[in-house]
Order: sequence, then C-alpha cells, then structure tokens
Amino acid sequence: MVEDSSARRGGMRDVARVAGVSISTVANVLSRPAIVAPETRRRVQEAMARVGYVRNGPARVLRGVPSAIVGSVLLDLANPFYAQVNRGIEDRLTDQGCLVLAGSTDLDAAKERRLLGLLEEQAVRGVIVAPIDPDLTRLQELSRRGTPVVLVDHPRGRTDLCCVTVDDVLGGRLAAEHLLALGHRRIAYLSGSVNAVSVKQRRAGMFQALAAAGLDSDKALLDVRMPIEPPELPPQAIEMILNASPRPTAVLCVNDTVALDVLRGLESVGVRVPADMSVVGYDDLQFAARLSPSLTTVAQPIYQLGYAAADLLLDEARSDHTHREVLFQPSLVVRASTAVAPADR
Repeated sequence: MVEDSSARRGGMRDVARVAGVSISTVANVLSRPAIVAPETRRRVQEAMARVGYVRNGPARVLRGVPSAIVGSVLLDLANPFYAQVNRGIEDRLTDQGCLVLAGSTDLDAAKERRLLGLLEEQAVRGVIVAPIDPDLTRLQELSRRGTPVVLVDHPRGRTDLCCVTVDDVLGGRLAAEHLLALGHRRIAYLSGSVNAVSVKQRRAGMFQALAAAGLDSDKALLDVRMPIEPPELPPQAIEMILNASPRPTAVLCVNDTVALDVLRGLESVGVRVPADMSVVGYDDLQFAARLSPSLTTVAQPIYQLGYAAADLLLDEARSDHTHREVLFQPSLVVRASTAVAPADR
C-alpha cells in the first residue's frame, strides 16, 4: 500500500518503518549520509518521499545542528551586478543543502541593520553581506555572538572577519591609464552619490594614474556625484558633463548600467561616442559587449565573488578555520566606446 503523503507530513519513525531501517539510520542519512551504504541511503530517501517527510529546521537548530539558512544581504538585488553575486552564493550553498535568504539594503544603513537583526533572530547559519555602513562594528559583534559573517565586495579593514573583494584601486587606475594613453586630459567620473568603499577606491586609482601622468587631479578630473536613481540616469548629469569648462572628452562610469544611460543620454543630444566623447563602464555585465557601440569596461569576476564568499562561510564551521581575505584582480576590456581624444580639445 502506497502512503498518502498529501494527507500529512510523515516523521522519522514513519520513514524508518517504510524503509525497514532503524531511526538512527534515518538520522545518519540526514546528517551524515556518507557513512550510510548507498543502497540503504536510497531506500531511506525513497521512504522520505513516500511518507512526505520534511526536516524540522527549528527543531534541528535546538538540537545543535547548524541551520540550513544563510542570509545574503546585498546593496540592490535588482542591480545585475548583485544579482550575479547572489547567484554565485546560491550555487555554492544550495549544493551543500543550504537555503539562501536574500535581501536588499537599498543603500540604507538603517535597513541593513534591520535585516541583520532579523536574520540573527532566525539563528541563521551565517550571513554574507555587502555593507553600506562603513562602520563594521555591528558585523563584528554579530560574528562574536556566534553568527559567522563574510564580507563581499568590501575590504575587512581591521576587523577579524573574512572578506572577498576586488582590487578596485587597480580597476580605477586601469580605466584612467587607458583613457590617458588615448590622449584624454579631462575626464568625468560619474560615481553618483554612493559612498561605498569600492567607489572611493576606484577614485583613488584614478588619482594615481593622473599623478603618474603629471596631471593635477583637480583640473583633469570632473567628479560628478549627482544621485543616480533607477530606472535611468537623470539628464542633469549629462548636462553637467557637457556644460563643464573645459568639457571632458571621456566619462568613466561607476558601473555598466550607468554607462548604458550615458550612451543613451549622449546620443539624444547628438554627441557621438567615441568620436566626440569616450565612455568607460565598470563590471563587464553581460550586455556590455552587445551595446552599440560595444562598451569598454573594467571586468570583475562577479559570480566568483559570491561563490568564494559562500566558500568562506562554509569553511567557518571548521575547527581550524582562520579569517582571511580573498582578493580578485580586475582587468580592462577594450571595446568600441573609447577612442583617441578629439584633437580640438
């Protein structure tokens, strides 16, 4: 007789009875499957499906078994960059039987604190977070109270937290050096109003390149920090760049999405890219190569950021775990949106 799994959830006793094994064998299949013979493990798993067995997560946590839930707290999951980071997190953790509970802070430090508090209340296995709040004290305290924390796309500074990040100073320098090599001597950096560490580091990299070229950054760099709100760049940003004196001959954008808006905005007012204005993005999102013109950008290993962060979180359970920083290197991808600076400027 086949069990009716739609009527109720079966328990471990039901699974053991249908599979013809002891309850301890069922427990081993759930927590230590490697020690159970493959054929026995198969029978137990089939029995679970027949009786409708579902693990009781809260009860497992009370018994001292680590939660299967991991929090992913990122700046904006609607942003393709963070969506891809989260995909890397999901792929690594799902493979280990974990459920990723993801949320966006929307660049709001207060919302970040609320999300972290809610996750701690749920006794999650750990949290992977791209912090907006520059003060990492709360995250360090969260870790010390027993909830492992891994920073993603953010350096760990002086904390004893694990982190996965990209050398954004190098990224900013690569972008600026490319434009300088093309003869550009007046560059706009469209960073929006975001005060993230990565944005600051890219600016620092640009300053390094300008200084190495013997240029005064105050004269060579136009810093455009106008708020950038989805779904598109405000037209005032384009006006600020075009009305500046002297007018920049190139725009370096905080990410590829903003660069896409810049391409559209320049086209709408008759400014040709790259003949009149060169444009550089950051991230190398999937659409960057398909734009017209195709976008020169600084590539980051976005998926690998999330995957590596999840790896570090899983490693936190090891008794010999040591906190460390994983640093990826960006690379410049030259396409059709950059060219030699116009001779008349």
